[in-house]
Amino acid sequence: MKTLEDYVHQHATATPEKAAIVYNDSVISYAQLWAQVCDQCAQLKNDGVGEGQLYALKAYPTPDFIVTYLAVHRIGAIAVPLEKDMPDKRFQEFSKSLKNTQIKSDEDQPLETIADILFTTGSTGAQKGVMISQRALLADTDNLIQAQGYSSDTVFVICGPLNHFGCLSKLWPVLIQGGTLILLDGMKDINAFFQAFNYPSHMFATFLVPASIRILLLSAKDRLGQLVDKIDFIETGGAALSQSDMESLCAQLPHARLYNTYASTETGIISTYDFNRQPTVAGCVGQPMPHSSFFINPDHTIACKGETLMSGYLNDPALTDSVYHDDTVFTSDLGAIDATGNLHIKGRNNNVINIGGYKVSPEEVENVALACPVIKDCICFHTVSPIFGETIKLLYVVKEGATLSKRDLAMFIAARLESYKVPRIFEETNVIRHTYNGKLDRKYYVEVS
Repeated sequence: MKTLEDYVHQHATATPEKAAIVYNDSVISYAQLWAQVCDQCAQLKNDGVGEGQLYALKAYPTPDFIVTYLAVHRIGAIAVPLEKDMPDKRFQEFSKSLKNTQIKSDEDQPLETIADILFTTGSTGAQKGVMISQRALLADTDNLIQAQGYSSDTVFVICGPLNHFGCLSKLWPVLIQGGTLILLDGMKDINAFFQAFNYPSHMFATFLVPASIRILLLSAKDRLGQLVDKIDFIETGGAALSQSDMESLCAQLPHARLYNTYASTETGIISTYDFNRQPTVAGCVGQPMPHSSFFINPDHTIACKGETLMSGYLNDPALTDSVYHDDTVFTSDLGAIDATGNLHIKGRNNNVINIGGYKVSPEEVENVALACPVIKDCICFHTVSPIFGETIKLLYVVKEGATLSKRDLAMFIAARLESYKVPRIFEETNVIRHTYNGKLDRKYYVEVS
C-alpha cells in the first residue's frame, strides 16, 4: 500500500519543478519538499523520535508544518497536530505527556497502523483523541479524488485550521495527485484570500465553513463574482449552510462545482453533493462515496460504515464502544434518506429543543431567519422566561446600516414555519459567538441562557 509520502516522493522524481506549496511570496517545488522531508526525518530520528511514538506539532499554516507532518509519517511515528495558538507551556506539557503514551489495543482486535490523532471537543467540553489509520487516510483521499475531481492541476487554497479534519484532509488528495497548496492564515485577512487567486491557474479549489462563506457573500460578493472563471470547486461542511447562502453562492459562481459534504473526524468523509449542478436543497449532502455507506437508525440519527471510519478514541475503550461497534460509527446527527438515495442532515440530536412536547430543530429556525435580507448572523436556543416559561430564543445580528424590528422578524419567520417553531423571545446583538472552526458556539449560549 503506497502512502501519502510515497506519492510525494514519486512527484519529486517525475515532476521535480512542479509547485507543491505556495506560501507568502515563496514557492516550494516537489523536489524541494521531498528534500526537506528527508532532512526532517533525519532530524526527528536524531532527536529520538521512533516508530509508533506520538509526536505533537503545532499546526501552523506553513511549509514547515507540512514538512514535519510528512516526516513524522515517513519514520513510522504518529502525527498529533494541535491548535497553533496553544500556549507554549501547555504545548510542552501536552507534548511531554504524549511521549509517555502507549496506544493500547484489544488483544482480539489489534489496531491498524495509526497515521494521525486529532483532538476534538464534544458537547461535554472534554477533549477526545480520534485515531485515524493509514487505511482510513487513503480511503478518505480516494473518496475526495473520485467524487470531487482533484487532479494535478488543482490549486487548493487552505484557509482553515490544519489541526482540524476539514482542512487537514485536503492536504492528502492535493499531494497525492501532485497538485499545489496555497497556505493562508485563516480568513482573518479577506484581501489575502483574494490575492491567493492571482496565482496563475484556472483550477482553484478551497474548503470554506458556512460562516466564512457568509462573510464573503456579505462583504465581498462582487470580488467573489470576479473569480467566476478561476474557481473549479468549493467544498463546505462542518455546519449547516443556509438555503439563501447556497442560492447566492450559486449565482456568483455559476460555473463552479459547489459541494456540501458530510464528514467528521470520527466517520471520515462519507458523502458529498454538488448543489450548483443539482437542485439546491439546504441540508442535502448527497450519496455515499466509494469507500463509505450510511443508514438511518430508528431514532433518526445517522450511522456510517466503511473504510474511512476512525480506529477509536485514544486509550478510551468505553467511549469508543459507546459510538463505534458492529463496524459502524453511530453519530448524533439527525438525518433522512430520500427516494434517490441522497442523505439530508436535519440537525443534531443533542441540539433539538423540546417545547411542550414539540421538537424544534434550531438549525431550521436559523436557516429561515438567515433568509431575511437584513439578517447577518443568528443563533436559536432554548431558554426559560418568567413570562413564557420554557421557550425558544433567537439572538440575531443585522447588517451594517440596516434596521429590523423584533415584530417584523417574528412575522417573517411565522410566514415560513409552523407556529410552535417561531421563537417567542428575540434579541438583537452585535456579534454571535462561533467556535474556532466556524461553528455556532451552542454550548456557550445554553450555559448562559
